Amino acid sequence: MVPVAGMAWVDYAIVALYLIGIVSLGLYLARRHSSTEDFFLASRGTTWPVIGLALLASNISSTTLIGLAGAAYGTGISVYNYEWMAAAVLVFFCVFFLPFLLRSKVYTLPEFLERRYSGLARSYFSGLTLFLNLVVDTASALYGGALLFKLLLPGVPLWQIVIVLAVSAGIYTIAGGLRAVIYTETIQAVLLLTASAIIAVRTFLKAGGWDAVMGAVDPAKLSLIRPLSDAAVPWPGLLTGVPLLGFYFWCTNQFMVQRVLSAKDENHGRWGSLFAGALKLPVLFLMVLPGTAAILLYPNLKSPDLVFPTLLFGLLPAGLVGLAVAGFMSALMSSIASTFNSASTLFTMDFVRRWKPEMQGAALVRVGRMATLVMAVAAMAWAPQIEHFGSLWQYLQVIIAYAVPPVMALYLVGIFWRRANAAGAAACIAAGVLGGAALFVANTVLDVVSIHFLYVAPLLFVLCAAVLVVVSLATAPDAAEKSAGLVWTPAFFREESARLAHEPFWRNYRVLAGLLLAATAAIVYTFR
Repeated sequence: MVPVAGMAWVDYAIVALYLIGIVSLGLYLARRHSSTEDFFLASRGTTWPVIGLALLASNISSTTLIGLAGAAYGTGISVYNYEWMAAAVLVFFCVFFLPFLLRSKVYTLPEFLERRYSGLARSYFSGLTLFLNLVVDTASALYGGALLFKLLLPGVPLWQIVIVLAVSAGIYTIAGGLRAVIYTETIQAVLLLTASAIIAVRTFLKAGGWDAVMGAVDPAKLSLIRPLSDAAVPWPGLLTGVPLLGFYFWCTNQFMVQRVLSAKDENHGRWGSLFAGALKLPVLFLMVLPGTAAILLYPNLKSPDLVFPTLLFGLLPAGLVGLAVAGFMSALMSSIASTFNSASTLFTMDFVRRWKPEMQGAALVRVGRMATLVMAVAAMAWAPQIEHFGSLWQYLQVIIAYAVPPVMALYLVGIFWRRANAAGAAACIAAGVLGGAALFVANTVLDVVSIHFLYVAPLLFVLCAAVLVVVSLATAPDAAEKSAGLVWTPAFFREESARLAHEPFWRNYRVLAGLLLAATAAIVYTFR
C-alpha cells in the first residue's frame, strides 16, 4: 500500500490558490490575440529566459515526474540518459538547425518540410505529430496526473479525474494561445523546480543522507553506461537510439519547438535552448535519484509508477504536500497546455489554411480554439486506455521509436545534403511506414524477433535514410531555389564565425554550448 496520509486544509488551500492564480494569469495574458502570429507564436517576441523555462515546463510533465522516479526505482538511473542527452541534442539544434528554422518564418515544423521537399511531407508529418500529441503527449500526461489524484480521491473514477484536469488546463489555452501558455509556463517551471527540490531533500534525509544511499544501493543501479545485456538502456542504444529520439523530441516536435519559433531573434532562440539544456542537468538530483533512494525506504511497492506519489504523500508534512502537489499540477498543466496549443497550430496552419487560403486573422484564431477543444475531448477519451500498456515510460518510448524514424531521416539528411528531393522524401515516408508497421508486428505482436526499442529507431532510420538517398539520386533534382536557405553549408559556418568573433564571450552561443557540453560530460563521467 502507498502510505498516503491525505492532505490537510492548508494543502488544499495552496492547491486552490495555485489553480485560481495560474488560470487567472493565463486569462489575463489572453486579452491580446488579434492576429494569427500573436495567437500561435506570441508575436515572435519571446526572450531567452522565458523560452528556456517554458521548454523545461513543457518537457517535465506529470508523465516525466512519475516515469523518471519509477524507472530509477525499477531499473536504475540509466533513465537519466534521456535527460542529459537533451543538452547535447540542443547544442546540435542551436548550431545546425535553429538559424534556418527561424529564418524561414514558418509557423510549424511540418511547414519547414514542405519548403524543403513537398506538401506530402508536410501533411504526413503534421498528421503524425497530431496523432502523437494525442496518444503520447496529452493522453499520457492526463493519465499520469490522474494516477496521483486517484490516491487523493480513491472513490472517484479515473475518467472523471481526467476530465477535470483537461478542462483546467484548456481554459486559458483556448482563450489566449501560445502567449498565455508560454508565460504561465515560466511560473510553473519555477514552482516545479522548487517542489522537486523539496521532495529530493526530504527523501535523502529520510534515507540517511547521500552517502548512505550511494553505499546501500546496488552500484549497477547508479550507473549511466550500461552493458549490452541491460534491459533498459544498453550502451549501443545510448549511442544510437537515444540521440535519435532526443532529436525528434527537442528539434522537430511542434509542442517543444513552437517556443523557439516564438523567439525575438536567433540569439534569444539559441540562448533559450541552451538555458533549457542547462536546466535538464539537475534533473538527475531532483527527479531521478530520489527514485533510487526510495528503494531503501519503500522496497516493496507493487508498481514503479507509484514511487513519486509515495514519496510525495509519505514524506512531506502539511503545507509542503500542498506545495508539492501544486508543483505536480504545474508540470501537468504546462504539458497539457503545450500540446493543446501545438495541436491547434498544426491543424489550423498545416491543414485549414492550406484548404482555405483566403481565411485569415480572427477566423483562423477561431479555428485554432475549436481544434484545441476537439483535441482536449479526444485526449480525455484515450487517456484511461494507457493503464493497459504497463509502465508509463515504456508506453512513451516504444510508440515514438516506431513512429518517428522517417521524419528524422527527412530532417537530418535534408539539412546537410542539398540533393535530397521530393521524390526521395515520398519514398522515405513509404519505407518508414511499411518498415515500421512490419517491425512492430514482428517484434511486439507475433514475437518472432526480439529487438530493443532503442535499436528499432536507428534500424528504421538507416532504412529510411538509405531510401531517401537512393531515390533522390535516381530521380531528377529539385530546383536549386527549393533548398536555398534551408541547408547547412561550410560557408554558413564561416560567416557565423566571422560574426561571433566580435561578440563578447558571454553572448557567443558556441562558447555557451561548449560550457554546457563540458558540464554534461562531467556528470556522465561521474556516474558512468
